[in-house]
Amino acid sequence: MAGPLAAQDAGPASDAADALYCAERKLGYWFYCVRPAPAPREAEPPPQASTSAAEELDAITGTLRELKAQAILRPTPDNVAAYIRFQREQLDRASLFSDVWQRALWQDPALDYTLERPVGALAKKQWQDTRAAERDLAMARLSERYGLFYFFAQTCGACEVMSPIVKAVASRWRITVRAISTDGGPSRHFPDYSVEKGQRPRMGLEPGITPAVVLWDSVGKRPIPIGYGVLSADELQDRIYLLTSKEAGHDY
Repeated sequence: MAGPLAAQDAGPASDAADALYCAERKLGYWFYCVRPAPAPREAEPPPQASTSAAEELDAITGTLRELKAQAILRPTPDNVAAYIRFQREQLDRASLFSDVWQRALWQDPALDYTLERPVGALAKKQWQDTRAAERDLAMARLSERYGLFYFFAQTCGACEVMSPIVKAVASRWRITVRAISTDGGPSRHFPDYSVEKGQRPRMGLEPGITPAVVLWDSVGKRPIPIGYGVLSADELQDRIYLLTSKEAGHDY
């Protein structure tokens, strides 16, 4: 029973001792007779919502538009100068991005598209020479599987330009050409022509457009439209090469 009673009496006895020790003896501040009040705790600021880079970029765009609108609608020296100054900051930002982009390409070949499709004069010439050699090799074997349909019209001025080009390409690679007159008129470049009898609709071609060149796949039994209008010999050969030898997206 003594324990609880002692605990209950400890409070007043302690207070009396403090009064005797501190107040009556006047020991002063440095004996900590007066306990300092605890410092108030500063309220923690609420957590700031993180802003994404996309939101920050949208804010910059919005500011630029607003400053531009202000400069146009209220063209005071201050408004125009504010727009020019902010625009210059963004141009500097874009220039820095472009510079870092270029350095990243130099240092990581996996990112450099020009290694696949060069743009420099020397590298581009080498790429074009290699590409031409590959194309010519493919064209040399083309006649084993493919032939050409050539749709022309006697009254078509573009056909007068395109007809000798088609004939020259076909002769170079020994490709059989079946020339078809869409209006029944002759061609001096293809005297053994035939008159159209519904071939274009069956091939899925646009009616009424001449000249038109179509590659016929004798194995797949399907037409492969090459193009309409006047094409150069190189362009005609490139298209034939790509459509017969390369999958879509291979060059990009």
